[in-house]
Amino acid sequence: MACRSDIDLATLHQHRLEERLHYGFDWCGAHGSSQRQQQQQRLIHYNEQLIRHSVTQQRQRLITPGGYYKVDHTDARTDRDAMSSKVKENIANNNQRQTQAQSQSQQQPEDDFTDTTRRSRSGTWPRTRSLNAPSPFQQFGPCGRIMKNSAMVMQIQDPASQRLTWYKPPLTVLVIKKKDSQVLLPFVQLVEWLVQEKNMVVWVESAVLEDKLLRDDVKLEQESAKFRQVHEYHTGVRARFLALREKLVTFKDGRDDLTDRIDFIVCLGGDGTLLYASQLFQRSVPPVMAFYLGSLGFLTPFQCDNFQEQVTNVLEGHAALTLRSRLRCVMHRKGERRKESLQQQEQRPNLKQRWHHDSEFNGPHAGSNNNSSSSSNNNNNSILVLNEVVINRGPSPYLSNIDIFLDGKYITSVQGDGLIVSTPTGSTAYAAAAGASMIHPSVPAILVTPICPHSLSFRPIVVPAGVELKISISPDSRNTSRVSFDGRNDQELNHGDSLRVTTSIYPVPSICAQDQISDWFDSLAEGLHWNVRKRQKCLDELSDLTTSSSEDTLDEFDNLKIYDA
Repeated sequence: MACRSDIDLATLHQHRLEERLHYGFDWCGAHGSSQRQQQQQRLIHYNEQLIRHSVTQQRQRLITPGGYYKVDHTDARTDRDAMSSKVKENIANNNQRQTQAQSQSQQQPEDDFTDTTRRSRSGTWPRTRSLNAPSPFQQFGPCGRIMKNSAMVMQIQDPASQRLTWYKPPLTVLVIKKKDSQVLLPFVQLVEWLVQEKNMVVWVESAVLEDKLLRDDVKLEQESAKFRQVHEYHTGVRARFLALREKLVTFKDGRDDLTDRIDFIVCLGGDGTLLYASQLFQRSVPPVMAFYLGSLGFLTPFQCDNFQEQVTNVLEGHAALTLRSRLRCVMHRKGERRKESLQQQEQRPNLKQRWHHDSEFNGPHAGSNNNSSSSSNNNNNSILVLNEVVINRGPSPYLSNIDIFLDGKYITSVQGDGLIVSTPTGSTAYAAAAGASMIHPSVPAILVTPICPHSLSFRPIVVPAGVELKISISPDSRNTSRVSFDGRNDQELNHGDSLRVTTSIYPVPSICAQDQISDWFDSLAEGLHWNVRKRQKCLDELSDLTTSSSEDTLDEFDNLKIYDA
């Protein structure tokens, strides 16, 4: 984990104060005189903080060779006088700008919107801010630049520079395997090596201990002949696993919470194991290392041949990362939001009295526990998906009629078999089969793809990652729809219900075998055979055919082909 220096923290603090100052100037121009006077007093306070902060920062820049700060009081007084004059100039310029804004607002009609009202009415601010790209230059020409506001992203990291680092050694590892007899030997070898060589605590699913191929107390006479043959074939593997069984820690999906318990995840199987790991962690996800032991293997770049060397490199921090964004999906049922608002209004005085009562007897942290429980309840209503959320017509013979809203604005309606809202990682899954473009996982975007639309002009679209999509059934729709999240948790979307989808702040950190670009294009070539076709022959190979006369027969052409072969 990178640590900032004191000067960097001071600079960041100064930038935040400047943002509040500029945002306050813009706020004053959009409100009345009484509110403007109160805000001007706050601006004067922010200016005074900027004066004190800049003076202390200039003191810290004067550093002696011994490493201590040297203070010059004479320069501090002159700097303070200069900054106070700047404060007066800023306030005068602000007053002049307010008078100009008032004169312009009187000339404009009442239907015009200001920037503040436009943001509040469109619902685009505040919203999820996710951008994985190099920081753009913020000045355009000699006069134009991006206006600073409180929601501005200050630092953006280039995805090509994202590498894994451990600020403390990982101790617990979660091993997820697919249900296949061919995975038993690599699974036992990996677990044995992690426990004996690396002295790590290995977590496995409780269903692994119940696997009949890894148990000795199975009644073979009640099983089939094929199972008895496979059970006998894995005798040696079973003996090695039984020696490690007591050292493993188990969990059960849906019952045990793995938050802040796992440091590292290893997946053995296909892409489904990575999707299962994403489902287990609905908040922060540990780094995931996926080995290819499945059928497609688009998300599993590692091979099991030399897993000892590869896992050691990852544990030492020598690995690149691909942050695979996830979608946060929240289902709002008809009438639930109004009930929640009424309950919150009724419980507000009770919560205040309860907090005062608990703080008197249980300390000041009692109220924070109540808040954390309420926030956890809100998080339980949301589902994070790695691939896609699919809205389809289910068993109904009628077309789906689905309305799409983007940041509260109606976009279009889908009339067809359904709709796919996918991440860049899911663009190579169901969305690719429906005709969508394939997007690199580092691109900040949400892909909207219709399923068999009853329109020749409805093409898949890509929207920014920070927007919020609202999906609901049209009032004149003949039927309801079904919703599934990464192929799980199938639910019914009725009339009046809505599904809100936006980019989550908790991505899946997938470890790269080589780097972000090479892994993705290797998966396209090997998994999907992307752009594979027979090569076109050059003109030299066809020179005999082009110079042939019309009297040549087909037999002579066949002889030429055989001769070339």
